Parts: sequence; C-alpha cells; structure tokens
Amino acid sequence: MESASAFIASGFIDEKIKALGDWRGKTLAKVREIIHEADPEIVEEWKWMGTPVFTHGGIVCTGETYKNVVKITFAKGAALPDPSGLFNSSLDGNVRRAIDIHEGDKVDEAALKDLIRAAVALNLNHPNESKGGTRRGPRAGKSKSKPKPRPRAPDSRPSFGR
Repeated sequence: MESASAFIASGFIDEKIKALGDWRGKTLAKVREIIHEADPEIVEEWKWMGTPVFTHGGIVCTGETYKNVVKITFAKGAALPDPSGLFNSSLDGNVRRAIDIHEGDKVDEAALKDLIRAAVALNLNHPNESKGGTRRGPRAGKSKSKPKPRPRAPDSRPSFGR
C-alpha cells in the first residue's frame, strides 16, 4: 500500500510532467515508466523544492529537468557497474553519476533498467550506507577520534595555594 506522502509526491510529479508540456515532460514520463518497470517497489518522493526522487532502501535516483536536458542522477552511481556507458555526466565525483538526456536522444531501456536494479540492490545490500550522512553529522566510517590528552610532567601542575 502506498503511503499518503508517496501518493502526494506522485501527484506532484504528474503535475510537473504536465506543466513541462514539451520533450522534457515526455522524457521524464518515459524514464519514470522505465524506473517502475525495473522495480515495481520504487517509491516516489518530492524533495528539494520540486525534484522527483525515486527510492527503495535509500535514494536510487532523481529526475531533474533543465532547459536543455533531463538529468537522471544516481545517488551512488560511482559504485554501480555501467557496461553500456549510460553515465555521461557528473563523472568526476566519488559518489554520484548522472545521465543527461537531450532532446532527440533515445534511452537504452534495458541498460537503464539494469542500472536501476543495481542501485536498488546496492541500497538493500548496504543498508547502513543508504541514508548517508549530512553536513551536520558524520558519515559511516568517517567519524573522527578525539585527540588524546598529552601527559603532563608531575611538577607542571598548578599549585593553587600549595
């Protein structure tokens, strides 16, 4: 059963596709369809002031639209196999990878489904890493240890009236 927030998010995504009214809306709708075909348990969310987000055990990908491109960003794309070479954007980072789809581009549906399934499997197989960290808190494996206090020489203590 879909949650109320997922239902609301789906409605927002429907409206965004309709409002675009051009190739970007059609492309986002097609990508959305492919995502759900790849994993029927994908949950749609609406985050960051209007970004469709597709989750299953953590963020799988986002569907952003810009003037000249529809960008599908995989939250942990750098860790995913991409034998078909779909990733063509955000290639320099250590975590994310993206697919920029321009007007007239044909989407390799089978390869995109493979990426979706691999992203879901990565989320489900590494649940502690699914949520990531925030700028306000440590990420898994990134916590800093406290510095050890330096020992003092016995006679260097303050006297305090001795």
